[in-house]
Amino acid sequence: MLKDKIKSLAKEYKEEVIANRRHLHSNPELSFKEFKTAAFVEGKLRQMGINEIESKATTGWSALIKGKNPEKKVIALRADMDALPIVEANDVPYKSQNPGVMHACGHDAHTASLLGAAKILNEIKDQFEGSIKLIFQPGEELVPGGASLMIKDKVLENPRPASIIGQHVMPMIPSGKVGFRPGLYMASTDEIYITVKGKGGHGAMPETFIDPVLISSHMIVALQQIVSRVANPKIPSVLSFGRVEALGATNVIPNEVKIQGTFRTLDEAWRSKAHEKMLQIAHGIVEGMGGQLEFEIRKGYPFLKNEPELTARSMEAARAYLGEENVLDLDIWMAAEDFAFYSQEIDGCFYRLGTRNEARGIVSGVHTPTFDIEEDALEIGAGLMAWLAVSELSKG
Repeated sequence: MLKDKIKSLAKEYKEEVIANRRHLHSNPELSFKEFKTAAFVEGKLRQMGINEIESKATTGWSALIKGKNPEKKVIALRADMDALPIVEANDVPYKSQNPGVMHACGHDAHTASLLGAAKILNEIKDQFEGSIKLIFQPGEELVPGGASLMIKDKVLENPRPASIIGQHVMPMIPSGKVGFRPGLYMASTDEIYITVKGKGGHGAMPETFIDPVLISSHMIVALQQIVSRVANPKIPSVLSFGRVEALGATNVIPNEVKIQGTFRTLDEAWRSKAHEKMLQIAHGIVEGMGGQLEFEIRKGYPFLKNEPELTARSMEAARAYLGEENVLDLDIWMAAEDFAFYSQEIDGCFYRLGTRNEARGIVSGVHTPTFDIEEDALEIGAGLMAWLAVSELSKG
């Protein structure tokens, strides 16, 4: 059976996939600066004999593996390649050699897994009909998102995939298991940048100044009604402010306060309405209290939706590959992912690869200095992705 062949190859190539992941982990690059990473990926693809490769979005690649009757159907597989501006705290042989940059979100594992899947698929290409498009993208961690730039660079054309599959590590799920969710899965994300201007002065003489700290406090509290009293409670929404900078002192009121936050939801119409309501409330509070306001909303990724029928088929294939007990149902996740751009264009399935190993202390969350993965998961990362692509091609 083809499934058994894929499993056998995934086991055979496991150490190579791990070695590739460790190389990438040791040599992380920030979003849209993945030049060495892109060169590494291209070199590995050409070593496999995959030569139909196109440069996309400067540091991204699109590659094609043609099976029998290659135009019958095309399935895309996607991995992201960028790292984060984090100082790694792990004491491991493959620790980041680029100070202040770390693969703290598992993109090294995603890239290594897709390279492994590519090697498997290229070896069995005479045993499936259709074609597999490999997408290695830059800049998932930084707005406007590498996926949006790859789409603008026509990565979903010539040939156009019928659907796209992506995976992401999940440190809350034990290694050996994967998770899926049909329908709405991840939130849109917008960045909020606010400056509240007043008139500074001595803290003991409030009659002589316009206090931007007090104004900002009222504004932040008032903005929370966007979620608590304006949003439809059936639509998940989050409004959070993570940075408030008022450079005064115990008795010094500053001239201005700078604030940064994020807004996330799973409905595009409500997203637009919420933006308008935020501006109305903020201007009303700030100007009503004598201040001036600069309020910028940088629109980020859309919400991510998993096409229900594609996801159901992928879950069925995953159960056949891993066993029923190793395929989990996921809940809505209010983090964001630029895979959402693909899922807005074509049918998409974005699932989670378990990477947790409590016995070895591999439990840290993504975007932390101690994040790591159980590398045994990479055998599944490569093999399951290859199997899902082949299974989907077989559906006609």
